[in-house]
Amino acid sequence: MASFLQAENLSKSYGDRVLFRNISFNINEGDKIALIAPNGTGKSSLLKILAGVDSSDRGGEVRFMHDIRVAFLDQHTDFDPERTLFDEVYSRMGEAGRIISEYERAIATEDRNRIERAMAAMDAGGCWNAEQRVRQVLSSLHLTRLDQKMGQLSGGEAKRAAIASMLLQEADFLVMDEPTNHLDIDVIEYLEAYLQKSRCTLLMVTHDRYFLDRVCNTIFELDRGNLYTYRGNYSYFLEKRDERYRNMQADIDKSHNLLRRELEWIRSTPQARTGKARYRINAFYDLKQKASVSLAQQQMSINVATSRLGGKIIDCEDVSLNFGTRCMLDRFSYKFSRFERVGIVGKNGVGKSTFLNLLTGSLTPDSGSIERGETLRIGYYRQEGMSFRPGQTVFDIVQEIAETATTADGHTISAMSMLNRFLFPPETHAKHIEVLSGGERRRLYLLTILMRNPNFLILDEPTNDLDIMTLNVLEEYLSTFKGCLIIVSHDRYFLDKTVDHLFVMREGGTVKDFVGTYSEYREYAREQQAEEARAARAAEAKARKAEAQKAAQQPAQPSPRRKLSFKEQRESEQIEAELSALESEKAAIEASLGSGTLAHDELERLTTRMGEILQRTDALETRWIELNDIS
Repeated sequence: MASFLQAENLSKSYGDRVLFRNISFNINEGDKIALIAPNGTGKSSLLKILAGVDSSDRGGEVRFMHDIRVAFLDQHTDFDPERTLFDEVYSRMGEAGRIISEYERAIATEDRNRIERAMAAMDAGGCWNAEQRVRQVLSSLHLTRLDQKMGQLSGGEAKRAAIASMLLQEADFLVMDEPTNHLDIDVIEYLEAYLQKSRCTLLMVTHDRYFLDRVCNTIFELDRGNLYTYRGNYSYFLEKRDERYRNMQADIDKSHNLLRRELEWIRSTPQARTGKARYRINAFYDLKQKASVSLAQQQMSINVATSRLGGKIIDCEDVSLNFGTRCMLDRFSYKFSRFERVGIVGKNGVGKSTFLNLLTGSLTPDSGSIERGETLRIGYYRQEGMSFRPGQTVFDIVQEIAETATTADGHTISAMSMLNRFLFPPETHAKHIEVLSGGERRRLYLLTILMRNPNFLILDEPTNDLDIMTLNVLEEYLSTFKGCLIIVSHDRYFLDKTVDHLFVMREGGTVKDFVGTYSEYREYAREQQAEEARAARAAEAKARKAEAQKAAQQPAQPSPRRKLSFKEQRESEQIEAELSALESEKAAIEASLGSGTLAHDELERLTTRMGEILQRTDALETRWIELNDIS
């Protein structure tokens, strides 16, 4: 495989904090790599250096193969809020966008030579169907209101617009930072299928373990400032990382044994320290440094008490809520039980967060009742994160809640100790919230929720911005949580690990209770969709047959039109046959384009063919009307 990228001696520090130092690696054509590391250790910084957004300290170098096109998906993309969705995405098409803009400027100048050059560039770049390509990609990502202004988009819609902009660049090398954040599951699965089939080279940071396993063939681990490579999936990475730690620990233990012997020698009489033994003295200090290495991993520890939960928790009876003419919840009834674990799924905008706000009392229903038990203590982890005042520090945020916290075993510990357990050591307590990474803010926010000892825990998109190691600890804590649990998440793995049944929310305010894991629900949903599609095709065929039989039974009506010649009749029949064939081909292409499983070249070929079909259909229909004298 050809080498796409060579990185040499990359380093990054912020003040006296070293994220990584002098790391070097190579990425080959076709590699699909996931970068794994705890929050705050430099994942996003490394991606930005490779994408050219940031630079390495101390003269590190990033070299790409000649003519490699690179597209970067940042966690947050800045858009022009006044531009429409279509215009914003269209303007970000990379080289194709530049060619199209030059063509439009050339047409405006009426300079024949410039127009010819621009047309040649349009031919070479395959840019004539650019507008149709933009519409197709946006439609595949469930973005249909193309005239909507960017400033009016939700967080999930803005993320999909950023992904569309990246895909339309048709780059050779994709660099993506948390691509699945804020996406609904249908779009995650579309992107997953697209990347599986794409020939692009990929480097990404993601917390979605199903997405990681199905897309990536290599894992980079950033550990204590060093980079390690594993050729395999996430399970293989865990196995080999443990093996690497065991080998390193064995080396450290061996160094400890050697150090004891050398320490006796170094403490011996000064006469033993001749110039000839200088190499041994130097080796002693090298050995001492090697033996002092600690492989103890910092890991978040969640050990907080749960308040006692009574028999009555939350009882909903015929609860309905409307926003204008839109029904958000339609006569919902349910009684929550002790130790219940519910996952809530549904498309973006269907009303999941609205439902949570009804349960917590932030919203009042239009009709029906919601009764809450006297012992109920809700901990609500909101998708938008915690609010804070400018200048507040990590310790300020925690101390506002309580100066002490109660652990699961009944002990009382200080707020400072609780911060340490959530990977905020003393030197970080005076840090301003503004300078924390996204993952660190999320971890601190989780601490502020759990310190209140809730017995009804609601987590709205808890996996966004948290690293995989933290998610593993959170999953373990939730498996033993002594209260009720509601989780809204687009992370399929996280849902499979933490909930027993699902509330499936749909447009129109309906809620279906599905008993089982999310993976089981997706399999059930696919079978239902296939059955509905078969039923629709059968109904359509039956309707066509009935219509044909009815037409055959009707007496022929005298035609006021002129009689066609034999040649014209033959041409009309051929046109009808070709139109039927084109319609079938068009339907097949539409199904393929909407599947989300096409490779770059196949997507472009089918898009071009669709344009040819539409053009040919218009011409044939015009001729058929002329032949049959229809006005």
